[in-house]
Amino acid sequence: MKALPLVFTDLDGTLLDHHSYSYRDAVPQLRRLARMGVPVVPVSSKTRAEIERLREDLSLDGPYVVENGAAACVPVGYFDTAPDGVVERAGLWIREWCEPRARWLGLLDELRREFPGEFENFAHAGTAGVVSMTGLNETQALDANNREYSEPVRWQGTPERKRVFLEQLSKGGADVLAGGRFLAVAGRCDKGRALAWLRDCFRRAHPGDRIHDLAAGDSENDVAMLEEAETALLVRSPVHEFPTLQRTGGVLYSKDYGPGGWAEGVARWLEQLTPVRD
Repeated sequence: MKALPLVFTDLDGTLLDHHSYSYRDAVPQLRRLARMGVPVVPVSSKTRAEIERLREDLSLDGPYVVENGAAACVPVGYFDTAPDGVVERAGLWIREWCEPRARWLGLLDELRREFPGEFENFAHAGTAGVVSMTGLNETQALDANNREYSEPVRWQGTPERKRVFLEQLSKGGADVLAGGRFLAVAGRCDKGRALAWLRDCFRRAHPGDRIHDLAAGDSENDVAMLEEAETALLVRSPVHEFPTLQRTGGVLYSKDYGPGGWAEGVARWLEQLTPVRD
C-alpha cells in the first residue's frame, strides 16, 4: 500500500512567526515537502483573501481551511470530482459549516452596551484599528477584515468580566476559540472537523493509499485538529504555553519557536515515515 503523507498546518504562530509573520525558517522544509509531492494544507483563523495571498507566496495550490474551520476551500478540479456538500464559487468548491459573519456582528453590537470599552472587534475597529491591533500593513489589514463567517475580538477588560462576556456569547449561540492574540467568535465549527472532511476527500481521491497526516499548531484553537490527526506537532510559542491535549501518543513537541519549530517538527515526522523518501 502506498503512503500518502498530508500536512495540515496552522499559520499564525506556527508556520508564520508570531511577531513578524515571517515563514523564512520553514522554507527548506516547505521545499522538501514540495519535492516529495506532499500536500500542505493551511488551516487557519485567517480569511480566504489572506490565505489566497499567502498560498501564492508559498507556491501552494491545494485546499485550505479558513476562519478556524468555518469553511474548507478546494480549487475546482483539484480532485477529479466535486466533494459532497460543496457549493461552487469563485473557482472553488467550498464546504461551509458556519453562519455568516453578520450573525456575530449583531450579537457583539448588542453586547457592546453591556460591556462598554471592554472589547474591540475587527469590523468595529475598521482598517486603521486592525493595523493597530495586529501590526499588519493596510493591504493585509483589509484582507484580515474581509471575513465571511467569524469575528476576531480583542478582550480589554478584567478576567472576571471576560468570563461573563464568554457566557453571554455562548447564550447568544456563538462558540468562542482562543487564538494567540484574539478570541474568534463564530458558529459551531472547529479545525478538527474540517481536517477530517478534507482527509476523507484525499482518501476518496486516492483509494489505494494509506494516509499519514500531521497537524501542526500552537494555540488552543488548534486543539481539535491536533487531536484528530494521526500525528500532532505542537509548536512552541513565545507568548503562551503549549495547548493541552487529551491524547498521549503520536505527539511531537518542538524546541524552537514558530516556523523554526515547525520545520524541526516536520523533519522529525518525515524521519518517522520510513517508507517515504525525498
